[in-house]
Amino acid sequence: MHVGIVGGTGPAGRGLAVRLAAAGHEVLLGSRDAERAAAAAELAGAHPDRSLALAGGDNGAAAGAALVVLATPWDSVVATVRPLREVLAGKVVVSMGVAMTKFGREVLPVTVPRGSVAAMVQAALPASRVSASLHHLAAEEMEDLDSGLEADVLVCSDHRDAAETTAALVNSIDGLRALDVGSLARAGTVEAFTAICVALNIRYKTATSLRVRGIPT
Repeated sequence: MHVGIVGGTGPAGRGLAVRLAAAGHEVLLGSRDAERAAAAAELAGAHPDRSLALAGGDNGAAAGAALVVLATPWDSVVATVRPLREVLAGKVVVSMGVAMTKFGREVLPVTVPRGSVAAMVQAALPASRVSASLHHLAAEEMEDLDSGLEADVLVCSDHRDAAETTAALVNSIDGLRALDVGSLARAGTVEAFTAICVALNIRYKTATSLRVRGIPT
């Protein structure tokens, strides 16, 4: 699959790009700065023993892919996608944004309009089919293909085909299992839990992952 990652030059976008490329997908990293995105595509050079289809371009180019993931910071994601509404119309758009802030020594979730970043994106892209996913994965562990990552990834959407497409994308990545948790109304809860994962990573100096027991593989 041809996957575009809008705002893909940050840690989360880079980690996802490497994993998707390792799974055999063609990945285009997008950025406001096309040169920065091209530099990020050099991630493939860190894995000379693998053939990774990674390229870079601006966000408009990334939005032209068959499936689009939004790795843009939560507080700029709506402003980023609004100019891309036409090219994103009819597509599955995966929101991985999380509204968080640091308060003293704690990382806390932020209450946003419509209850979640994903719902904000869906409102800004009414002709797209938005899903919320990929929130609880540690970026550094994603970027390290030898980390032994094993994790469950929650998916929610108001569009059945978007949930299924997102789940298939997640399941194509070695070590990941997608779990459908329902409608986009649950996105706020899913996103907020990321703050707990970050807090655990900081406290225990590790990279946590989510595993749900009791569900057959």
